[in-house]
Amino acid sequence: MKKIGIIGVFVLLIPACVTINIYFPAAAAEKAADKIIDEVWQLKPGEEPPAETKPADAPAN
Repeated sequence: MKKIGIIGVFVLLIPACVTINIYFPAAAAEKAADKIIDEVWQLKPGEEPPAETKPADAPAN
């Protein structure tokens, strides 16, 4: 009975690993990490990151 439980866990674990590789490919994760690192290295000591600009709200009718 214990053996069936262990096999069941592995049967569920393998598709989960495949799903992660499909939705989060290593190349995309590495590219995102490189972008973040580049942004951090461009800041000079004592300098704050630029504020994000947001579009102005539309006037109410």
